Amino acid sequence: MNSNLFNKVLENPLSKAGFVIIVSIFLLAMLAPLIAPYDPNDFDVKSILLAPSWQHWMGTDGLGRDVFSRMLYGGRVSLLVGFVAVGISTAIGIILGALAGYYRGWVDTVIMRLVDVMLSIPSFFLILAVIAFLTPSIINIMVVIGLTSWMSVTRLVRAEFLSLNDREFIMASRTLGAKDARIIFSHLLPNSLTPIIVSAVLGVAGAVLMESGLSFLGLGVQPPHASWGNILTDGKEYIQFAWWLSLFPGMAILITVLGYNLLGEGLRDALDPRSEAK
Repeated sequence: MNSNLFNKVLENPLSKAGFVIIVSIFLLAMLAPLIAPYDPNDFDVKSILLAPSWQHWMGTDGLGRDVFSRMLYGGRVSLLVGFVAVGISTAIGIILGALAGYYRGWVDTVIMRLVDVMLSIPSFFLILAVIAFLTPSIINIMVVIGLTSWMSVTRLVRAEFLSLNDREFIMASRTLGAKDARIIFSHLLPNSLTPIIVSAVLGVAGAVLMESGLSFLGLGVQPPHASWGNILTDGKEYIQFAWWLSLFPGMAILITVLGYNLLGEGLRDALDPRSEAK
């Protein structure tokens, strides 16, 4: 992101707020080993279900583990799942969307019918069905979310390629004998980055939310690894008298998703040339 684009994004108060939220959460997660006052997996039977205090800022859980420390380490897991899953889905979407938009014909028909089939199945239930046949783990969750979330990127890239395919600079490249790979990667793809970047930013929020939902159901990241979803799951057993176990992970998920959505909207406005006329 160049300085002009960066400044343009920060001109919007909402996108600035999203940027601050994301950077803050990222730094807290990355610096967890330095910030966390306790080991996230340390049990302390004398400190079970303690309310927030100066000693335990976010209280403790049913096993006496410090919730603040687990939140910091859980943020690392949740964000890792979000980034890797979006990377997988974006890569698949770019490849399939580029093939469909550039070659058209039967290639386009086959790919778009596959997209239609995938979109006809609710993503969450599709992921649940796949996870049922796999051992729940961080790697499996990242891969499954990535492999079931590429359809929107495919449609965006295809639409951009279709709109650019008959432009003068593309026709000139063909006339000069440029190969398909050069046209796709040197001309079409760079001019299609706007929806891809925005979709990727918004996709991280969706992936974090999806991972949290799976972990809440016990099908996501498994103990002893902490994630916001399984911290939230631990809290549902004590929700009547240990409110902090549900409040803090729930707020973390909410704020993170909100931050990525705000930044995504700001990026879309900054990268869209039509916004200059507004």
